[in-house]
Amino acid sequence: MAKVFDVAVVGAGAAGMMCAATAAQRGKRVVLIDHAEKLAEKIRISGGGRCNFTNINAGPANFLSENPHFAKSALSRYTPQDFLALVRKHRIAYHEKHKGQLFCDDSAEQIINMLKAECAAGDVHWRMPSKVESVAQTEQGFLLATDSGDLAATALVIATGGLSIPKIGATDFGYRIAKQFGLKLVEPRPALVPLTFDEASWAPFVPLAGISLEVDVETGSLKGRNPTGARFREDLLFTHRGLSGPAILQISSFWQPGTPITLNLLPEMDVAQALIEGKSTIRKHLGNVLSQWLPARLAEGLLLAHGFNADARLADMPDAQLRKLGQALNQWTITPNGSEGYRKAEVTRGGVDTRELSQQSMMANRVPGLYFIGETVDVTGWLGGYNFQWAWASGVAAGLAI
Repeated sequence: MAKVFDVAVVGAGAAGMMCAATAAQRGKRVVLIDHAEKLAEKIRISGGGRCNFTNINAGPANFLSENPHFAKSALSRYTPQDFLALVRKHRIAYHEKHKGQLFCDDSAEQIINMLKAECAAGDVHWRMPSKVESVAQTEQGFLLATDSGDLAATALVIATGGLSIPKIGATDFGYRIAKQFGLKLVEPRPALVPLTFDEASWAPFVPLAGISLEVDVETGSLKGRNPTGARFREDLLFTHRGLSGPAILQISSFWQPGTPITLNLLPEMDVAQALIEGKSTIRKHLGNVLSQWLPARLAEGLLLAHGFNADARLADMPDAQLRKLGQALNQWTITPNGSEGYRKAEVTRGGVDTRELSQQSMMANRVPGLYFIGETVDVTGWLGGYNFQWAWASGVAAGLAI
């Protein structure tokens, strides 16, 4: 005989635990199922082990989706301030870093323990590690065959995340369930991920690996009523295979394969103008001039990569050449050949098409009792705590609806 519950939540990550605790504390009999040996590994490794658990600025404008209005309802009903109230209730010390990002003072383990305690307050039942082998719809709801016995539930919540970081257990389970029940998917792809370039074209920049600086980065069209691109000012990091750092992770979610990105390495100055004006007063070589504005190794490497002689005297350089150099630094346009993939991606863009779901409850419109929350859904946040806020908000929305 199958054990009977009101709610089965598959996936004990951020969204799953939040949903389970919310429903259980309101009197529902909830079972939380996860195939992993270790609980909430993605929370544990986030934010360098301190968990960037939300962003105080989080709002609908910070999320990407083919249906951009979908996230508004859940995000407006469970805000960063609501999650902060929970953090304070559990006496977790936290601090704000860059641009509204909130981190634990101590450890991400505190957020995991908080969510476990919230689940315990509702007497959530755990099946972990336990693998769901099949799901079938019944007159009463759903029957789950697992390697630890059969379960029956009136409501089924899929909170299994996306495909990012497979080494900690990411799978396509959520997408398979969506397909089984006839729900459309927006094609998943890696997001918040370093970008790569073909070996030959990147060779001149390989010696710059490890250098970091603040830049403006943009891609796509920023014009019109429905811009398809984005621009960010964040830190850029050169790597052996391409570019990383917050600037690239941010823009990677908007970047489309085959299209360029544009970098402004000195966003506060017009390099061409500064160089041309300096010809009459600066007696230095080009490399020394640029080293005043950029890390010396980067200045030399960029001059070499763009075909300039670092030892040339600024005063001797034609204005046309200086304009060319200025454009190389203020509007460096390059086309990635790909990304580092799910192995290095922090999240997955795409997933269950939100047009298949109720924005109030997260329930599938055509499958009563079946819910999808968190990263499984086609809602992807910016870098900086936004994806956790979507996990909390979508988990609470489904938990309250159930």
